[in-house]
Amino acid sequence: MLIKMATVSDAAIIYNLMMRAFWEYRDETPPSSALEETLTSVSEALKKGEKAILAFEEYKPVGMVRFKYKEEGLYFYRLSVIPEKQGKGIGKKLLTSLEEYANKANLSTILCMVRLTIPKNIQLYSSIGYEVYDEEVVHKPSGININVVSMKKELQAFK
Repeated sequence: MLIKMATVSDAAIIYNLMMRAFWEYRDETPPSSALEETLTSVSEALKKGEKAILAFEEYKPVGMVRFKYKEEGLYFYRLSVIPEKQGKGIGKKLLTSLEEYANKANLSTILCMVRLTIPKNIQLYSSIGYEVYDEEVVHKPSGININVVSMKKELQAFK
């Protein structure tokens, strides 16, 4: 498996991986906001400093994670593994690469938010050392509320 940092020119790959991975959440209430993104919005985010890590198997893209710097640490989102490759450790490999990136950048914490209605993601992150540190309700403009947990992992190099 090849893991590499994405560039702005990888926006279409990032977008396509995200759409394939998040399609399963189209019937959630509300559907994941990832499905509202466009190739243009992904490209613009990368141009404005967002970063991403891509995973390839046999030169084919199979997963990615997007991230950015926040005051508290490195915040990741939209972790995406194509459906036929889920459950094979690709997400964990991407997050391990993210930890390596954070360590090199001297960041001690990695953070994310997860919908409470998707326990498999909470279990995945918990299995590799993430802990829930907050729970809140996100109020969408549509009037729908989403219960989420905030999770974080303190990196070993800083413990």
